[in-house]
Amino acid sequence: MILYFSGTGNSEYVAKKIAEELGDDMLNLFDKIRGHDYSISHSDRPWVIVSPTYAWQIPRLLYDWLSRTELKGNRDIYFVMTCGGGIGNADAYVKKLSLSKGLHYLGCAPVVMPENYIAMFQTPEREEALKIVEEAEKTIKNISLTIKNGTSFSELSITWKDKLSSGIVNSIYYPLLVHARKFYTTDACVSCGKCEKMCPLGNIHLEQGKPVWGNQCTHCMACICRCPKEAIEYGKHSKGLPRYTCP
Repeated sequence: MILYFSGTGNSEYVAKKIAEELGDDMLNLFDKIRGHDYSISHSDRPWVIVSPTYAWQIPRLLYDWLSRTELKGNRDIYFVMTCGGGIGNADAYVKKLSLSKGLHYLGCAPVVMPENYIAMFQTPEREEALKIVEEAEKTIKNISLTIKNGTSFSELSITWKDKLSSGIVNSIYYPLLVHARKFYTTDACVSCGKCEKMCPLGNIHLEQGKPVWGNQCTHCMACICRCPKEAIEYGKHSKGLPRYTCP
């Protein structure tokens, strides 16, 4: 069973490709996370968790869901993480989580996809993004083959910088920088409400037809990147940058 969480589509794309290669079922965790649904999940086939990388770990909202949800049936579990550059030492944290749930951990594999973190980095133009996605196809196929064979992913080479990024930097980064205070809408907003519907934490509501952000933001970038009118900005940084969704 392929379980995935995705803000702007990178992880959804990878999950679909893996599901196609394996002929396996897949489940978007959006509704379960937003609805606080921690009911038992069951799979006769290995669990494959496909996730974006947030500050060199899996997103905390996904970590919380996995911690609270009993995964029954097959005891093997793989993690596949999309990233703009690297996943740091995320492997150590998902391994610890897997073992705490009595699961047989078979590794974590990164897939480099187009950068989507418009709040802090440069998002690619369409042509560049398509090239990166095309280059990721081989990695996705190799990952799928490993899962199909029931073998472990190759161990990643971890540096002191990776450990620092997934450890201290992650613990500081969330409380310091992951907030919604810089989001705002321009006059281009047409009050369609898509941002409200796309927020996995229900952190957006409309007041007089305009989105208002609460205090539960996870910086998934779904609202800003999926706005059909590009009417959402994040401070000054996002101005003029292309909005990225995959494909």
